[in-house]
Amino acid sequence: MSDFEFDLVIIGAGPGGYEAAFDAAASGMRTAVMEKDKVGGTCLNRGCIPTKAIMHSSDIYRDANAGAAFGVDVTGLSADLDRIIARKNQVVETLQNGILSRFKKDKITLLQGTAQVKDGHTVAFSPNEDGQESRDVTAKYIMVATGSHPFVPPIPGVDLPGVMTSDDLLDISGPVPEEMVIIGGGVIGIEFATVFFDLGTKITIIEALDGLIPTMDKELGRSLKMNLKKKGIDVHTGAAVTSFTKDGDKIAVAYKEKEKDFVVPADVVLVSTGRRSTTAGVFSDDFLASHPDFLTQRGQIVVDQNYQTAEPGIYAIGDAIGGIMLAHTATAEGRNAVAAMNGKKGEIRMEPVPSVIYTSPEIAQVGLTQDEAKEKGIKVKTRKFPMSANGKTVIEDLDRGYIKLVSSEEDDTLLGAQLMCGRASDIIAELAVAIGNGLKVADVANVIHPHPSFVEAVMDTARL
Repeated sequence: MSDFEFDLVIIGAGPGGYEAAFDAAASGMRTAVMEKDKVGGTCLNRGCIPTKAIMHSSDIYRDANAGAAFGVDVTGLSADLDRIIARKNQVVETLQNGILSRFKKDKITLLQGTAQVKDGHTVAFSPNEDGQESRDVTAKYIMVATGSHPFVPPIPGVDLPGVMTSDDLLDISGPVPEEMVIIGGGVIGIEFATVFFDLGTKITIIEALDGLIPTMDKELGRSLKMNLKKKGIDVHTGAAVTSFTKDGDKIAVAYKEKEKDFVVPADVVLVSTGRRSTTAGVFSDDFLASHPDFLTQRGQIVVDQNYQTAEPGIYAIGDAIGGIMLAHTATAEGRNAVAAMNGKKGEIRMEPVPSVIYTSPEIAQVGLTQDEAKEKGIKVKTRKFPMSANGKTVIEDLDRGYIKLVSSEEDDTLLGAQLMCGRASDIIAELAVAIGNGLKVADVANVIHPHPSFVEAVMDTARL
């Protein structure tokens, strides 16, 4: 093989792409990864990792502020946003270097530049580095893992300075904003609301739908809204933003709620109204002309159960195909796609998929909600345990929360779980394993859990 012939070329070095590359290299495939930006994709550079790094700083600041209630007095406390962002960058760089080291160890070729698929085995590659020539790269298989980008609705004034996407907000500089308006009450908006509220910013959330976190259990959304309002965050659901205008040093955010017009001031506006698959320019015009149904109207790549597209040899995974836009979902899809290329069945189960929101307390769910079970015609029963009765919750003085289990009415097989509690992001894995393996509620109830802990509330819920 020449330097530009491979068994597999992966376009995109996000979690789905680089984990697929690791598996491919381990299976003996000569593998290249094309990336026009930095390795790590949205998750590492503009998503889950940097937001949690910033959140860790805001958690420390919040807890220090609350120290007096625990007998710890803190004086002279301040939050330096520039240093918080600098630490976030260090975290990101450390993890980027880890991926690059693994590429080198596994002999994976990293091609930094832009890529465009010409046919089932050819990718036109244009290097980022000046002076290097563009050329065609060939491969037996091509995997498209190009991720997604923030969707910005065409609201008048959305291009004003200070109106930001989550990408922009992760690199904010200067003092902590006094006032922030967040457009969108989904996962991204809620997590940034948590971060900046804990740093001392006055937060207003405006959500067009009737409830927060609409992709999750309705009761979680209602409980979250109550918690946020109790803390002092202004939450407006069923409200539509109509414009952004400059008003001195502030941005005036106009919105309509219950047929009345309102205006709220902000130093910073976060537009977090969802994400869209990044597929524009990934395929040549000639290729798309010969494959008219290759993309959906929203630009998502159409794939089969093995993540193969309508063009044999081309696979696609992650946010580029839509569905559940989570890093761990993309990773599983990438690994299963590589298995399919090697004539094997992917070993990773694609259901159930746990999802988490990093609030205080954390929110997580996996499997079916009660409403989803009803839509499927499955008769279920639920158990709900209040975290106010959990010793660890009382010790840490966390806000109200609960654990809810959904099980089959017929044989009590565990079908779903919804959590609002400390360490929900860790606890949900136990429940995902239980649901994925068809365990009954009694199987969870009859395993000893440590005390005192947040996770013992799972056992307590199962015993109800």
